[in-house]
Amino acid sequence: MSTDTQLRNDIEAEFDYDPRFDSRQIGVAVKNGIVSLTGYVGSYAERRAAEEAAQSVAGVKALANDIAIELPSSLKRTDAEIAEIAVAALKSNVSVPANDIRLIVHEGWLTLEGQVRMWYQKNAAEFAVAGLHGVKGIRNNITIRSQASVANVQTQIENAFRRRAQLDAKNIRVKTTDGTVTLDGEVPTWQERQQAENAAWLAAGVSKVVDNLSVRP
Repeated sequence: MSTDTQLRNDIEAEFDYDPRFDSRQIGVAVKNGIVSLTGYVGSYAERRAAEEAAQSVAGVKALANDIAIELPSSLKRTDAEIAEIAVAALKSNVSVPANDIRLIVHEGWLTLEGQVRMWYQKNAAEFAVAGLHGVKGIRNNITIRSQASVANVQTQIENAFRRRAQLDAKNIRVKTTDGTVTLDGEVPTWQERQQAENAAWLAAGVSKVVDNLSVRP
């Protein structure tokens, strides 16, 4: 059995195991460790969950998510209705500075704009609206407000890498310049790549992360 065939089987098994989405209409193709997802699901939250499930499987080097969203009639909402519930969702999340965020809705797609102080606030804003009925997709254009560069930000990130039990940081190189963090090197899984990027974003003073990490199982 080829590696790609085994990887596809592992992803399909993970899809069957994950209760967050219905995988019966999702197709999985694998070539040289690069995964392509096609088909359709009933919500944006399911599409996102399928992507997360595929990324969690060992051996995935890269992923293209071409899953379409076909909303059942009972979940369809007008743009005005989506905007109303999205604004309420942002305001109800204590991690989101709702007054700093602008929201645009067009044909079921949500666009988030504005500036926030920290990456976790940008991430929390997207998470707050990702599960709303009627949403077909999200464009998160929120930017991180520039802050004074922290002198030891590189040391902070490297120490954070070492604290994470599931992250093999010995092959990751960190470079910081005026609030921009660049990650180079190799990690064994896609999940560790994402963990490294998230850890870099959490450091104070970071306004941008350039993730050049490659996945080499």
